[in-house]
Amino acid sequence: MDNNWNTELSEYIKQGELKRSEKAKTWETAIGLQDVDGLKTSKYLIDTAKEHIEGNIDIKEAKKRIDEYYKIENNRKMEKASEEADKVSVRITEILSENSFNFNIFELINIHERLFKGIYEEAGKIRDYNFTKKEWILNDDTVIYSSYETIKDTLEYDLEQERNFSYKDLSLEESIKHIARFTSNIWQVHPFCEGNTRTTAVFIIKYLRTFGFKVNDDVFAENSWYFRNALVRANYNNFEKNIFEDTIFLEKFFANLISDTKYELKNEYMYIDYKQEDNKVILNNKYTIEEQAIINIINDNENIKQEEIAKLTGKSIRTIKTIMRQMQEKKIIRRVGGKKNCKWVIL
Repeated sequence: MDNNWNTELSEYIKQGELKRSEKAKTWETAIGLQDVDGLKTSKYLIDTAKEHIEGNIDIKEAKKRIDEYYKIENNRKMEKASEEADKVSVRITEILSENSFNFNIFELINIHERLFKGIYEEAGKIRDYNFTKKEWILNDDTVIYSSYETIKDTLEYDLEQERNFSYKDLSLEESIKHIARFTSNIWQVHPFCEGNTRTTAVFIIKYLRTFGFKVNDDVFAENSWYFRNALVRANYNNFEKNIFEDTIFLEKFFANLISDTKYELKNEYMYIDYKQEDNKVILNNKYTIEEQAIINIINDNENIKQEEIAKLTGKSIRTIKTIMRQMQEKKIIRRVGGKKNCKWVIL
């Protein structure tokens, strides 16, 4: 299927109706992520997505329709190349529509199982062999992935390090750099036989939401192949050719994802023989990651109450009031109007 799906779903975002817009963004992300494996969704999936966005069916009914569609033999033959893309897209949409999230290895495994059950025999199972994979941006060289014998220990270590890490007082630039490195570490483990990038993406989206970010937008939808290649470059070393791990491409991706930057995300820039001078992420603000999350929320709804912000970010109302008071003192935001018609203005 061509990229008309993006145009069709974007219409719901342009209309501005909040519930439809949020659903459309989630579907855009889910469908766009299929591009990491060169998969394309069917017209039937897009029609089903539109029914869900318009509120005619819930996500469970959408999932049921896709499953039943591929039980029909003629459809299976006609849409064979789209079956995986369709099923995984609706499953990603279902997971991203849920508020629950546990920051542990079992959540990562659970996401993989839910995405690929009935598609891969090893869905939800840690790989038990080592492998290599040729990458065009590396001139057919490969990233060195974790040994299958160390997968669980390495994942547990990376997650524990992140769990104990504090973003407090870090600039947004520093936070993005850290998030890029954490994401690339999780991906480099490559715990599953197939579907690692899509599983990592869903896990990271859910994780970033715990900061209050709504990251189900067109950055993932339009640049999922870039996201995968950026993960490759973040984990590749070739000492003979003087090439080293470089997270800058991933940092630019995350900068576009959670702030207002517009870095040009082109796959050709990541080709190891491509020469470029631009190798830094530079943000014009000095917000912390918590402040940026609140700014993004206010951008979506200037009349939002602090109680609602606390709910969206998973923080206590006391913490949100403290952060927002500091933001007012730093002249980042201002509160105008009375109690009944209060709104937030970003300065």
